[in-house]
Amino acid sequence: MSLNGTYDDNNIFAKILRGEAAAVKVFENEDVLAFMDLFPQARGHLLVVPKKVRARNFLDLPAAHVEPLMAHVHKLAIAVEKALKPDGLTVVQFNGAPAGQTVFHLHFHIIPRYEGVALAGHGHANRADIPELQKIAAEIAAAL
Repeated sequence: MSLNGTYDDNNIFAKILRGEAAAVKVFENEDVLAFMDLFPQARGHLLVVPKKVRARNFLDLPAAHVEPLMAHVHKLAIAVEKALKPDGLTVVQFNGAPAGQTVFHLHFHIIPRYEGVALAGHGHANRADIPELQKIAAEIAAAL
């Protein structure tokens, strides 16, 4: 999909936001939902999605939603670092399929990086163990 197009209300993140699909949640308020990636590129891979908007990518996000979303991405990145003590941290967001976007609801990835541990390819990682994700989610939530 290109940068431009129609928002699909049946994308997996929209379903998660409506409670129609399960997610291992870390944080939720009126602006954002943060949850563990089911196919993590690294231990602790977190996703942050805006609520109350039908934005396919960052360019679709209304300006009034930018500050609250980015403030929460920042806060969650700090909590990931505090809880998991990675050697590095990647914060990334893809816009359009040619840029690597695979789910067309705006989302940010917060990916802990560990020295000597290869990063699984985006969209190519194995499905995670749910109890392990729940444990990691609790660690991050406790650091907020």
